[in-house]
Amino acid sequence: MSETSSPPSPTSRFLLNDDDDTDDHRLDLSFDGTEDILCAWSRGIRPDPDLTVSEWADKHRWLSSRAAAEPGRYRTARTPYLREIMDALSPGHPAQRISLMKAAQVGATEAGNNWIGFVIHHAPGPMLAVLPTVEMAKRASRGRLDPLISDSPALRERVSPARSRDAGNSMLSKEFPGGILVLTGANSATGLRSMPVRYLFLDEIDAYPPSADEEGDPVTLAEARSTTFAHRRKVFLVSTPTIRGLSRIEQEFEASDQRRYFLPCPHCGAMQWLEFERLRWEKGKPETAAYACNACDILIAEHHKTAMLEAGEWRATATAADPHHVGFHLSALYSPIGWKSWEQIAREWLAAQGNDEMLRAARNTLLGETWVERGEAPEWQRLADRREAFAAQIPEGGLFLTAGADIQKDRIEVDIWAWGRGLQSWLVDHIVIPGGPDSPAAWAELTKLLGRTWQHANGAVMPIAKLAVDTGYEAAAVYAWARAQGFEQVVPVKGLEGFNRATPVSGPTFVDATAGGKRLRRGARLWSVATATFKIETYRLLRLELPTDEERAAGQPDPPGMIHLPDWADSEWLKQLVAEQLVTVRNKRGYARQEWQKLRERNEALDTRVYARAAAWIMGADRWDERMWRQLEEQAGVAAPETTTADAAEPIADPTARQAGAPPTTPRRKRQTYTPRFMR
Repeated sequence: MSETSSPPSPTSRFLLNDDDDTDDHRLDLSFDGTEDILCAWSRGIRPDPDLTVSEWADKHRWLSSRAAAEPGRYRTARTPYLREIMDALSPGHPAQRISLMKAAQVGATEAGNNWIGFVIHHAPGPMLAVLPTVEMAKRASRGRLDPLISDSPALRERVSPARSRDAGNSMLSKEFPGGILVLTGANSATGLRSMPVRYLFLDEIDAYPPSADEEGDPVTLAEARSTTFAHRRKVFLVSTPTIRGLSRIEQEFEASDQRRYFLPCPHCGAMQWLEFERLRWEKGKPETAAYACNACDILIAEHHKTAMLEAGEWRATATAADPHHVGFHLSALYSPIGWKSWEQIAREWLAAQGNDEMLRAARNTLLGETWVERGEAPEWQRLADRREAFAAQIPEGGLFLTAGADIQKDRIEVDIWAWGRGLQSWLVDHIVIPGGPDSPAAWAELTKLLGRTWQHANGAVMPIAKLAVDTGYEAAAVYAWARAQGFEQVVPVKGLEGFNRATPVSGPTFVDATAGGKRLRRGARLWSVATATFKIETYRLLRLELPTDEERAAGQPDPPGMIHLPDWADSEWLKQLVAEQLVTVRNKRGYARQEWQKLRERNEALDTRVYARAAAWIMGADRWDERMWRQLEEQAGVAAPETTTADAAEPIADPTARQAGAPPTTPRRKRQTYTPRFMR
């Protein structure tokens, strides 16, 4: 080696064999350990092999009997479908966000462990692993991470054993050359904002709490830690799904390219991804379970699965908005031979029938799909298909009108509903008034609406009998407006959560209100509405089917409570009507309760429907007798009036000017009809 002007370092003087006769430049191999030093030095200058995560696992990963059902060297060939998922986590892959929606017993946990081992050995950097709770993070450290390190020699030499005096290796923190692994729980905001990270492993995200220590969504908080690494970061989101609309992993999968693992049919070669609907078995004999090819329909015995998995390939079934986001879905149908068999899947599915909790668990853990609660609304497309063309603003069955008003920051949305016998209902009008509660013009337009009338199919005109207005936003302004209109036609309402209510509507109660800065001695008359009760009723009625043309011709009437939607109701309004679902949630002690949660941000159509329904209840429509309904029908001209001494009505000369839909607020002893002031 040529000499340089700089003096040789002690290392170079020791290792180089120069032609100089001086003893300082000769390599001395006479002491013990020289060979070990040279081997270590040569390993240090040799570049690491360019491995993917799956290749690293096959070469370096050993499974412990403490944490695996099949201990020994890890073999990706046992679960071929995990190869592409793991390789997407490799630094050389362009994906930055990888989501896996999966069933139980498909090997996803070990894929995540392989990624951790790869990072420690071949791509060191700061890494954060988040589990639902801190306690679960501690259990994962003891049950998964410690065996991963201790049983794999490549990792054991890089992570020192945990000692009481070794701050670099604790239960929730593992230091290694070039990086650190921190474990935390999604319920700890402190742990989620502890440090910037290049690698983020979010495990079982559907079990995360809605908020971490009341500081916000834990997934968002954790991802904020990786922003400084830009395109070099990797985020791995894994979970078994839970409830549709609330499942985080379902949202992630739907935002991705939605990859499915396609397998060849051993009979015809057609590529297909496994669907539970095509798993067939004889009635009462789950041991006969086999898969029916969706091309040739020939039953595939499970012993073909091993060869099918080896020949399988991932295919994207959608286009992701973010090209760096890839998503994978796996059901238990893909479990290799010896794990979860098709027969076991069939048995567990049959055992779950008739029990919603067991069915929910089966759909989540066997199929890797979200559970749809029975209280969820019908699909808006089905409602769009059953829209009707009304012959008039108010169809013949409509006998009185109520309205619901939802106050928003920049507008007031009002829906007018007509009601008939059996509390059938028809959407009559949808009105959006620009301007929020701070706009006098908006309140003026809402006031004008109280004096408007709508045309009935028989020629009568109907005003709004009751308008229920929500007080949830700017209550003081709503109280002031309602007081100015009088409480005969306008009813301020407040929604109450929960189902344990003695009555769906209670009140009225006098509440204090502030109008123009003045404290009022007696406040507005406020009605409390159990919104959950009316939402359940609405969704139940939306599932009713209209009679067919043949059934109508045979004289079959519409079912009681039928909700009729006009053909002018657009898709946005229909989506708002079914914007919530009833879900079952459990508290920390495991007690279950039901609550309504949004599927989308806007739900004004559902809210106004509930308010209009509450207005009908306040009027007494749920308790009217036959005489009351006959009286409303006479006003609208639906049925010929009966002339009796008790119910004699003054004839109306001009039918087009007849005003209908004005039931008395309270029945009189002499059966006299009282017409409210606004109807006179």
